[in-house]
Amino acid sequence: MPELPEVETIRRSLEPLVKGAKITEIKVNTPVTQPQATLFCEQLTKKEILQIARRGKYLIFYLDDALVLVVHLRMTGQLVYYPKTAPPSKHTHVIFVFENGAELHFTDTRRFGRMWLVPKTETFGIPGLDTLGPEPIDEGFDKKIIADKLARHKKMKIKIFILDQTIIAGLGNIYADEVLFASGIHPERRCEDISQKELAALCCAMQNILKEAITHRGTSFRDYVDGNRAKGEHQDFLKVYQRRDQPCLTCGKPIKCIKVGGRSSFYCPHCQK
Repeated sequence: MPELPEVETIRRSLEPLVKGAKITEIKVNTPVTQPQATLFCEQLTKKEILQIARRGKYLIFYLDDALVLVVHLRMTGQLVYYPKTAPPSKHTHVIFVFENGAELHFTDTRRFGRMWLVPKTETFGIPGLDTLGPEPIDEGFDKKIIADKLARHKKMKIKIFILDQTIIAGLGNIYADEVLFASGIHPERRCEDISQKELAALCCAMQNILKEAITHRGTSFRDYVDGNRAKGEHQDFLKVYQRRDQPCLTCGKPIKCIKVGGRSSFYCPHCQK
């Protein structure tokens, strides 16, 4: 699933291409009822894209007439821009056609991705969007806020804690593992056992690793590409994720993998006690 760095990279790659573009046609090839598809197309046609924003893992397209198109790519969703008409792939479900002949294709192999078209004042009805916690890369991100949340979830395992989007927005499995390794914290530690020193290291690691991953334009293992179909490069900088049995880059001991909350969790048993 694209996490904060990947979604931010998609936003940055798409906004210069579609900002100010007017949608002239929508082509829908996805299993929704005909009335839904018709209404979706009618409301989007002739709309201009004013801006693309991001919140957590959601992309938010601000349109004229005070409408917003919210996109959650989930596991395998892609938004790819083509400067001219392009043949759709097998899993292309929605095509936005622009006045200049360019197209934006929404492709999703597993069909978990979602789109919502709502008035600007009604985004609170979109599942998960209105309940997102603070983002580590925000200027106002404060470890005191995270300390308060730790205190309210004493028995929760720290890996599950930082994956909870209502607590901290934007981190998924990749960056949760990387952040915990950088902090020297075992993924099964309980929140009540995290010291103030470890909390400071955790918050610092979240900020630094997410910003570094954005600089590297995200992590590409399988499906993720940006708006120009370019892959990210951060997979070359990962310390533990997907490195089971490989030597730790710090101590040389083999990286292990366990399940935490049903999620595969990569860690170094020597560096993360």
